[in-house]
Amino acid sequence: MNRSTAREIAVHFAFELAFSDEKAQQLLDREFTPESFALRAKDEPMYAEFPGEGELDYITRLVRGVGSHGAELDGYIAKYAKGWKFARIDRVASAIMRVTMYEILYMPDIPNKVAINEAVEIAKKYVDDDVVKFVNGILGSFVREELPEQE
Repeated sequence: MNRSTAREIAVHFAFELAFSDEKAQQLLDREFTPESFALRAKDEPMYAEFPGEGELDYITRLVRGVGSHGAELDGYIAKYAKGWKFARIDRVASAIMRVTMYEILYMPDIPNKVAINEAVEIAKKYVDDDVVKFVNGILGSFVREELPEQE
């Protein structure tokens, strides 16, 4: 499994957290089993391969981070989604942006441009072109405004 697939799985799990009272670790404990991946693989080929230790650590870090920093990340999304109420933002797009913003803020080993490019590629699989542009615009504005020294 490559990092792009692991990132996309983290987005799936972050999306699920938004609809659940479950804590991030509870979700991870439930989902990080070969049986759970095999069940998911019937509908999503990316789950056909169970993650290795490095991918498990990476997904865990992202999902826990989104779980513990959700309010902060949502605040940034709301701030840069000018003219949009947070409740109107596509939930898949929100999950993608949460994961990406967490990476940008808390995982400095991942270049911002890589994180944003990966977010756009994931968005292209799940949302229409206008939402992809919206995600790209918010993430670009976020980096330019919040982290100008890294631009």
